[in-house]
Amino acid sequence: MLDARQLDALAAVIEHGSFGAAAKTLSLTLAAVSLRIKSLEDAMGQRLLVRSKQVRATPAGQSLLGHVRQVRLMEADLLNGLQGGRGNQPLRRQSLSVAVNADSLSSWFLPGVAGALLQHHLLLDIVIDDQDHTHDALKSGDVTGCVTTLTEAMRGCVAEPLGTMRYRCVAAPRLLEQWSAPSAGGVAAMPHSMLRTPAVIFNRKDALQDAFLAQHFKLQGALYPRHFVPSVDAFERALELGMGWGMVPDLLLAQRQGRPALQEVLPGRTVDVMLYWQHWRHEPAAAQRLTEAVKHAAREQLLQN
Repeated sequence: MLDARQLDALAAVIEHGSFGAAAKTLSLTLAAVSLRIKSLEDAMGQRLLVRSKQVRATPAGQSLLGHVRQVRLMEADLLNGLQGGRGNQPLRRQSLSVAVNADSLSSWFLPGVAGALLQHHLLLDIVIDDQDHTHDALKSGDVTGCVTTLTEAMRGCVAEPLGTMRYRCVAAPRLLEQWSAPSAGGVAAMPHSMLRTPAVIFNRKDALQDAFLAQHFKLQGALYPRHFVPSVDAFERALELGMGWGMVPDLLLAQRQGRPALQEVLPGRTVDVMLYWQHWRHEPAAAQRLTEAVKHAAREQLLQN
């Protein structure tokens, strides 16, 4: 039988990154937290933490953290169910951690789940990462669900198809004028003109530009200058300023009323990204409500096959 106090200590150390911060959060001495962790590691027969300047969990520690978070959600569901029949006593707000790519977060995810969050008294703790990497946070136990491109469900999880986000290669009109000018080689030389111009990329994990070049021009591993702009608003602003070309989803292009124009570089040549919602197979009621809201929002906003 796992000791709840030891598990709470483990979760606090992982979440806060140090024994001292965990002790302060739990109103315990540093020695008491250390003893609880040591006792838990002895009971499990393995290390649960990597003790360094920033304390982090081992794979076994991450698995236990995921268990702790599931138990907390189930306990909150139980308490809210019991309190629901006790007059005007306020329900406890439950916090759910999710990993979402920035484009989804800004376009369909937040508007789609906002109503459910209000109705069911849910709080979100959002981890932003590229859609090809959000599943790492689910695998490590940091989140209860993620928007991902990973089709195969991880152990203990379900991968449900959400739909497709369609991306278009866009740039400021003046850049397209430069590329299409006879002196630049015209439309036929467009790919070469693009490769001489910086691309605007969200972060170093973003592979959409490479996918566009590979899919439409058979250019694998092409080398070109790059700006990295890890903010959706700043990313689009960089494109508006003519700093380079980049990939923007249709959903965000449709929301650009009143902003400086961005033009599609090669009309009709898109990159489609299929998204999935991965979540625990046996999830608490609060997480189930979020899952239903995510799937409903995706059906309303994403392209469906």
